[in-house]
Amino acid sequence: MRATPQSTTADLDAAPRAWQGQLTARSLTGEDPALRAAYRLCQRTTRVHDPAIHALIQLMPAVLRPACWALWAAASILDDLADQQDAGQAEREARVQAWTQALQRDLAAGTSTDPVRHALVDTALRWHLDLSSLQVAMTSTRDDVRDRHFADWAAWRAWCEALVPWVDQVRHLFEQAGAPMTLRLDRQQDYKQFIDGAQLTDILTDLSADLTQGLLLLPQEALDAFPGAEDDLRQRRWSPAASALIGDLTALARQWVTRPAMTRSMHPGAANVLNTAACLMRAQLDAVDAAGPALLKRAPRPSVVARTRILAPARIRSHLAWSLTPLTMPGPRRPAVNASVPGPAAEDTALRPPPPHRDGAKPPQIAADRMPSHVAVIMDGNGRWAEQRGLPRFEGHRAGTAAAHEMVYGALEIGLRHLTLYAFSTENWKRDTEEVTTILEAMRRDLDEGPIRDLDVRQRWSGRPDKLPEDLVQALLREERRTRNRTGLTLTVCINYGGRDEITRAAAALAQAAQAGDVAPHLISEDDFARHLPHPDMPDVDLLWRTGNEQRTSNFLPWHATYAELHFTPDYWPDVDRRDLWQAITEYSRRQRRHGAAPLISPRRPPTAPSRPI
Repeated sequence: MRATPQSTTADLDAAPRAWQGQLTARSLTGEDPALRAAYRLCQRTTRVHDPAIHALIQLMPAVLRPACWALWAAASILDDLADQQDAGQAEREARVQAWTQALQRDLAAGTSTDPVRHALVDTALRWHLDLSSLQVAMTSTRDDVRDRHFADWAAWRAWCEALVPWVDQVRHLFEQAGAPMTLRLDRQQDYKQFIDGAQLTDILTDLSADLTQGLLLLPQEALDAFPGAEDDLRQRRWSPAASALIGDLTALARQWVTRPAMTRSMHPGAANVLNTAACLMRAQLDAVDAAGPALLKRAPRPSVVARTRILAPARIRSHLAWSLTPLTMPGPRRPAVNASVPGPAAEDTALRPPPPHRDGAKPPQIAADRMPSHVAVIMDGNGRWAEQRGLPRFEGHRAGTAAAHEMVYGALEIGLRHLTLYAFSTENWKRDTEEVTTILEAMRRDLDEGPIRDLDVRQRWSGRPDKLPEDLVQALLREERRTRNRTGLTLTVCINYGGRDEITRAAAALAQAAQAGDVAPHLISEDDFARHLPHPDMPDVDLLWRTGNEQRTSNFLPWHATYAELHFTPDYWPDVDRRDLWQAITEYSRRQRRHGAAPLISPRRPPTAPSRPI
């Protein structure tokens, strides 16, 4: 996240200040004076750094405002430390690192002598925020002191993701308060584009300040589309190429922030905040468009009239929406012994190794060049395992959960990087309702209480949200966010997944990108297609293993498993454990993979020369 320091502290919402002050005072009634002062400092910091953000926070329920001030003030402080020009790169990186490490210690202690961290610690404990999700964002802020270069839009978007954890914390606040900012499950892409649009708007607004520091935070792909524009901008020349580039990017940002479908079915108060944010960003983009050459000298700002036209009706809608929604602010809480804190050190201390095999079995030693990177498993035979024992089919799925845990343990022990499990297909809805319900309930319970939560496992989900229970989808997304910084095994669980459906959705997204002009239809490559899959960074499957004595791939990962080695075993899924995974990997290590090339000829057995007629 990049803050926007102002030379003026003009308050965009001065008119209703008395009403806001009363609400804020009530929100903090009973708190100690130091804490109240800390939150007030956070409010002032937010208002100075970004009046638009401050105005949006004032549209939130009063009980949430102090927490939002604390979050945004912390982000602003980190940005300031990264941007300070009185120190070199190494010193600025060290300052950001020192601040984040101090936050770790303060979270463990439950208080801080630094007022911004004091407010943030109170917010985290009071609202049950898991600040470990901010680790990537804080690391990105530390790295922002270096000159950033993005080869294409994909690299740029990866950098933009540093803002997402801060926004997700605000969404968590709404959920905790009882007015969830729930996004339509089929609009997750809209949410991502909205964040991208916010970042691009911020970059265009701060172009002059960034150029002063030698920064041009735009992807090379965009710059190359307008020859000469990059040099002109770096030299502060407002040329036709530079003007065309800025006009194109402004239009793109306006398109990205205009996502009306994103707020459908959302609480009207939360929807009002997001819709007002979009209106403010469009007004900011209008100011960028109107600035012309002045864009290279100073940051453009919308007029007071334009801001008032947006904020005045938004405040009325906000007051009405929240007056009809009873919300309460939780009391202060003590720090937990294992409080979640950002930073590698804190994350590592919360993790544990997988439990040993019950018989003491150890993984085989596989040479690195013979080790698969990605193993995908079709976990088949749960129902037949139960029927064989005279049990209801759903009992087999419960037993299969333990086998899934075993696969994770075995993958960690042998050093596998990627494991993908086929848990529930789009065709499985045809099964008995009780069986389906049991499967989905077991998944939900395992996400909350399962033994892999504290392992070095990055959890991901692939599949469609349609038909899945809302609480299961939210739990899956929560675990993705919570474990996104882990560096051990990447575990992808396919739930309500179909391979053809995945390819169809990727093709639709690619067609939409082509229609929007993001890709040229006649130049589309396999890499372009792969970038529109749900997990573009998922490597190809090296080994696809199916249990249950069936020999078919059942619509599982057709794009990724094109060249996979196939491995079929007769045992039903509940009967397997980590040793079976190790056996599958061992067999894989003995195979010769050619990917269409001619087989290598062993030097020990030279080919027989063809006979010649005498």
